[in-house]
Amino acid sequence: MKKVKHNLIFKTVLTAIFSCLLFSCAIAQESPTAFKDLDYYFSVARKNKNQNNIKSALEAIQKAADYAEKKEDEKGLIDCFHKYAFLYLELNNVPRSKFYWDRTRVLLKNIAYPYGSSESKYLEAIYLYLDKNNFQAEEKLSEAKQLSNDRNLLNRIVLTQANINFQKTNFLKASRFYNALVVNSDIYEKDYFTTQDYLGLAKINSFDNPEDCIKFGLEALPIAKKNGFINEMLEINTLVGKAYEDIKDYNTALIFNKNLIHLKDSLYGITASKASERTANDIHIEGLEQDVKTLLDKNLEQEASINRSESTNIVAFAILAIISLLAISLYRNNQIKIKTNNLLQKTNKELEIAKDEAVKAMEAKTNFLSTVSHELRTPLYAVTGLTNLLLEENPTENQKEHLKSLKFSGDYLLNFINDILQVNKIDAQKLETLQIEFSLRKTIKDVIDSLQQSAKSNNTKLNLVIDKKISRAHLGDPIKISQILINLIGNAIKFTKNGEVTVTINELKKVEDICTIYFEVKDTGIGISNELQENIFDSFEQGSIQINREYGGTGLGLTIVKNLLNLFGSTIHLESTKGVGSIFSFEIELVCKDKGASNTEDEYIPQEFIFEGLKLLIVEDNKINQVITKKMLSKKGMASDIANNGTEAIELAQNNTYDAILMDIHMPGISGVEATIEIRKFDSEIPIIALTAISLDDSVENFYAAGCDDIVTKPFKPDYFYQKIGENIFNKKIT
Repeated sequence: MKKVKHNLIFKTVLTAIFSCLLFSCAIAQESPTAFKDLDYYFSVARKNKNQNNIKSALEAIQKAADYAEKKEDEKGLIDCFHKYAFLYLELNNVPRSKFYWDRTRVLLKNIAYPYGSSESKYLEAIYLYLDKNNFQAEEKLSEAKQLSNDRNLLNRIVLTQANINFQKTNFLKASRFYNALVVNSDIYEKDYFTTQDYLGLAKINSFDNPEDCIKFGLEALPIAKKNGFINEMLEINTLVGKAYEDIKDYNTALIFNKNLIHLKDSLYGITASKASERTANDIHIEGLEQDVKTLLDKNLEQEASINRSESTNIVAFAILAIISLLAISLYRNNQIKIKTNNLLQKTNKELEIAKDEAVKAMEAKTNFLSTVSHELRTPLYAVTGLTNLLLEENPTENQKEHLKSLKFSGDYLLNFINDILQVNKIDAQKLETLQIEFSLRKTIKDVIDSLQQSAKSNNTKLNLVIDKKISRAHLGDPIKISQILINLIGNAIKFTKNGEVTVTINELKKVEDICTIYFEVKDTGIGISNELQENIFDSFEQGSIQINREYGGTGLGLTIVKNLLNLFGSTIHLESTKGVGSIFSFEIELVCKDKGASNTEDEYIPQEFIFEGLKLLIVEDNKINQVITKKMLSKKGMASDIANNGTEAIELAQNNTYDAILMDIHMPGISGVEATIEIRKFDSEIPIIALTAISLDDSVENFYAAGCDDIVTKPFKPDYFYQKIGENIFNKKIT
């Protein structure tokens, strides 16, 4: 009787412990098809998931989990739990999805698995996105991208970034992400990503552009039908039907609405969804039942062992009593931990809200500065343009003095606006280095040419020394290299009067196709004392108030240089002696595109062009800017026509012959970028120069991609303006 009582207590305590453990662990069953590997089951699950057949997808993942456990493959088991989490998200069962996600996080603590960690970050980003914590979601996506280069995962991250920006109503950025995946090379889900991208573009255009909504919807529909993407077919038919209603094509809208009804009544409708959810619950319960079965088997083994001897029963009872006490203690500790966690979560949420508000404030500041600097450029173009024109019309000495003061003020304000916009872009992290083929020699000589006039004004000789070993072509970012050199050489000229500025470019070493290029700007100017050198690269720092008053400037040039070099992974070095001069130097690694050395002479002579007889098309919506640009062209003997908007520009370019087109970017109706794209459809040769007041959201890459040959930012200096026109007309003809 005593033995029976001991056994009863033993079973009761074990059953209670097993019931607690039931919700915290699950062991996969042995797979009946062990000869098939994980990739096979994942492929089956992926296909069924995209066809909204969640039931079959879950069954495939369960077999994969069985296989992974049999092989003791921890990484495979982590991947299976991630698949479970994604599938339960398809069923809108977020708590169960997080249940499997928590399992992966426990496993990942004990194993180095970058791909698994990346998937875990990606899942966390989706949970944040579902809670509409968009900024935090984007941070987690960025972390996920850094952990793995798996193409399928990166494509899913891009698709999620598009969806996040759609949720934020940032449709322009969302469109860029969708467009990036329209043509993809994903080996697993190419058609799925293409369908999702067209569907996303259709949703964006459904608000105010029903024709494009229909176009993108009809692109997505046959792909969805071919692959059996039921959910996507439902959404596409809904969007396209509504779009046809918006354009009053009710017959076609009726066809799509009938298709919608047919799809909803099909096997893959609501019934299939409920069946999938039941299967999901069954699989989840089966896993928990397997846990119970395994634990009960262990219970029976222990029970048999206890029955072997009375002494073993007593020891077992004592152990169970201790376990019971520990369970009570653990329960109490768990309650304390839950309260502590709740408090931490509340604090974390408050911190996250504060962080989001800080990010929003930073964005507001950035956008404000961008808008102000951009809007100032247009009237400033009129001021500097009219001033330059008046100076060329033989004013009296008194008038000339006033006009020179006005020109100086305009140039100072222009430089200040340019510097603010550049620093603003860097702060907003909207600058990235390009990887395009360019001639380093030509880039450097273009910079030297643009600064020759400033050097002459200071009676300063500007020398250029280029290493003959430097390759003819490189792969890199010529625009940012030009910005760095313009700031350094411009500063050297400004602080050097009646002296010399020498620019030296050397190739230090070459490993395979990677060249290390050394840049040096040396002047014989006023120099910088040792005390001032420590802070010279800080924003708005020029050394002293006296220097600022005598030489002018914003004190942002060297800050911009330092931050731009950070993008290249480089640093700026300074050697200077007060009263003797300064040497600024840095190194940049570039990809060499050829093995031969250029025979171009190091001495640089600016080009002179004859403009008489040329005819240009000015595309500009601002009347004052039209007058100024037209008069600047006529000063050099060039004729011109004016287009007030993009539509007129396309028509005039198609019906007339011009030597070049000066294209404003920001115009009502068709923008300059769109007009350039249309012109390139029938004329791929004519030089198109973008004249624009570039803002924070403008991408120079987009201008070049649209077909622009060059870019001149407004307001501009006349010499630079004429030089760009000459280079793009005459040099292109020679080529």
